[in-house]
Amino acid sequence: MKLVTFTHNNQSRVGAVIDDAVVDSNGCADIPASMIEFLGAGSKGLLAMQELIYKKSTRIALAEVKLNAPVPRPGKYLGIALNYADHIAETGRDRPEYPSFFNKQSTCVIGSGDAIYRPRVSDKLDYEGELAFVIGKRCRHVPVDKAHQVIAGFTIANDVSVRDWQMRSPTLMIGKSFDTCGPLGPWIVTSDELSDPHNLSIKTWIDNELRQDGNTRQMIFNCYDMIAYLSQAMTLEPGDVITTGTPSGVGVKMQPRGYMKPGQTAKIEIEGIGTLSNIVIEEPDNLTIY
Repeated sequence: MKLVTFTHNNQSRVGAVIDDAVVDSNGCADIPASMIEFLGAGSKGLLAMQELIYKKSTRIALAEVKLNAPVPRPGKYLGIALNYADHIAETGRDRPEYPSFFNKQSTCVIGSGDAIYRPRVSDKLDYEGELAFVIGKRCRHVPVDKAHQVIAGFTIANDVSVRDWQMRSPTLMIGKSFDTCGPLGPWIVTSDELSDPHNLSIKTWIDNELRQDGNTRQMIFNCYDMIAYLSQAMTLEPGDVITTGTPSGVGVKMQPRGYMKPGQTAKIEIEGIGTLSNIVIEEPDNLTIY
């Protein structure tokens, strides 16, 4: 299934995309309105959604809905740094001995089609096309060979980074967490639909220029390694989002620098999942709150 969070007639809820339509869960008692609650319901919610699909119940044309980020406010949004060998090479850094994670604040999350803001305080706005996975079960101390069982599915992430602010802290967090710097989507492809998440083409375009062209088999630590490592330290919960690193071709390593500019569109395509697309605009003037 392709699970979505969508808005129709000013109401947001969970659904599934079939061809050019969204299967609407409105009125189904077994399907919560939020993706985190839906995933937390486990097989009960998934079976209810499958029944709606089989029954060809209420469907809404995809063009008539707004697709939001599939998990609009994840409880945890964790990213791994330096996880592709070619990206490590372009940075000149050493290959890490252990997975190195950073936190993105959940307020950075936006959906496909939403605008990325170039912030007032920096013009060093960069892209990172990444595979992301979404946790489907509350879990701790998960062995590598069981880790696939706790993944609800996979989505696309653009780990947008404000590079100068990123380098101000060894945790990377603040430069990774600016508002709108967390595009996710357009949906979650459930694990049963991807035979091997570790052999997927991943490409990033800025406008019509192909900037990144990699494959998830190039990851140093794969998705299951990450779950096993993280779950030694913390409880992972339904709806937590974990991104898996980016291949080479980021803007900061181009000559001249290839930072994103207002008016440009960042498009990321991952085989078997789809396309995440966001236009870049200047941060609006009306966002000051105090």
